[in-house]
Amino acid sequence: MKIQAIYKDNLLKPSKKLNLHNGDKVQIEITNAVRRSKGIIRIDTEYGKEIAESDELSLLED
Repeated sequence: MKIQAIYKDNLLKPSKKLNLHNGDKVQIEITNAVRRSKGIIRIDTEYGKEIAESDELSLLED
């Protein structure tokens, strides 16, 4: 299972309900754009999302 989560007040909050039971153990891998780019690119997360999803601003072709 791969999901997104928001980190706030020292807690990770999943963006959707998880199919887990109390006491289930999980393994978590934390990634984000800054870590993947080794800090070369630093932009606001919401602005980056807007660029990625925009037909006008994205460099990716369908």
